[in-house]
Amino acid sequence: MRPGLIERWRARLPVTAKTPIVTLGEGGTPLVRADRVAKAARLPPGSVYLKLEGLNPTGSFKDRGMTLAVSKALEAGATGVLCASTGNTSASAAAYAARAGLRCVVFLPQGKVAAGKLAQAVMHGAEIVEVAGNFDVALELAKEAAKAKGFTLVNSINPFRLEGQKTGAFEIVEELGRAPDNHFIPVGNAGNITAYWNGYRALGASPRMFGWQAAGAAPIVLGHAVENPSTIATAIRIGHPTSWKGALAARDQSGGAIDKVTDAEILAAYALLAREEGVFCEPASAAPVAGLLKLGRKRKAPEGITVCVLTGHGLKDPGVTARFKPRARRVKAGGAIKL
Repeated sequence: MRPGLIERWRARLPVTAKTPIVTLGEGGTPLVRADRVAKAARLPPGSVYLKLEGLNPTGSFKDRGMTLAVSKALEAGATGVLCASTGNTSASAAAYAARAGLRCVVFLPQGKVAAGKLAQAVMHGAEIVEVAGNFDVALELAKEAAKAKGFTLVNSINPFRLEGQKTGAFEIVEELGRAPDNHFIPVGNAGNITAYWNGYRALGASPRMFGWQAAGAAPIVLGHAVENPSTIATAIRIGHPTSWKGALAARDQSGGAIDKVTDAEILAAYALLAREEGVFCEPASAAPVAGLLKLGRKRKAPEGITVCVLTGHGLKDPGVTARFKPRARRVKAGGAIKL
């Protein structure tokens, strides 16, 4: 079995010889050159790369933090893990808990989790609690339940989650042979932008960090919580990010920005990635590319090497494809087909 990211980056992670490693072979995801995205953003060839985190074991970047969070929970003697989720965290927590032999309970906003993500949590045996409210409500209930039950909370409030997720920055620098000049990333609960910035700083690097929220769920851009966040990008449909301060620190210390894109801009980037670059990601993952294209239209796309992190696979949220007309036709058996 291929080693996971804990073994790969052990010297830079808070583990010891006594830490039981719970892994599914996560990490080591591809960094793909995207010249058609660059052209659409009015940038030169070779200036844009995509970090394909949807190729982690459960199809999202969450596996980076979950391998460490669950390993440390097992080391601490936990009998179970618990989380609130818009989908990807629950899928990852359920898979790693199953691998570790731990009980897993997930709190999900009722009717607001994409089918692909819910299917994973179900099949990995998670106990599902449907909450009549949004993610922020679910997280508060999860925190209370974790304290009452003594389970380990594995949302990004868990520091080991962010420690694991920072390894994405290590991989980017290793593959490029240098740090990128610009790092574009979706922002929902804001743990990932915080983690990547921590990873870059650990290497002495400081790319400009550009975070992108959906216009209907943009509390950091607005400067206040959003009580009823709304966006097609379910993974970033969060109105009160846990790592808000970390995201601001990444933005301010790097000289970057946090901005918003509309659902229409997200869907346009989602389609361009699939049809022009051969990369199928979930809508939230298209937000940073939408942001880059938005800046490109204004001729404000930053110069240098830009890495866009695509956080989840397109099969996580297959229902979104119904918005696009297929290139399909029907023919009779034995009939001639003109192509």
